[in-house]
Amino acid sequence: MEKKVTIDQFSSYLFWDADPDDLDIDKHKAYIVDRVIERGRWNDWLLIRDYYGMEIIKEIMLNIRGMYPENLSFIALMTHTPENQFRCYKLLQSPNRPWYF
Repeated sequence: MEKKVTIDQFSSYLFWDADPDDLDIDKHKAYIVDRVIERGRWNDWLLIRDYYGMEIIKEIMLNIRGMYPENLSFIALMTHTPENQFRCYKLLQSPNRPWYF
């Protein structure tokens, strides 16, 4: 965590549901990292990677309850962690079954 990052450096649409003035880059790191992985652009990824480091990002993402499969593959690849170690992988829902009336 060497260089200072501010919320206004991220893509403006990422935190549409929060007041940017209330977000603290250190205090709300789980929210910020999750949102960047979920909806961020490459520059947003570079910001969190350079600021938090891969170990903190990995620690946060290992405990996320739900993730799109593409995001799971991306973060598993970037952190060199098998997908089955992530909480969201363990909580995958069963495939949709047909309804019988």
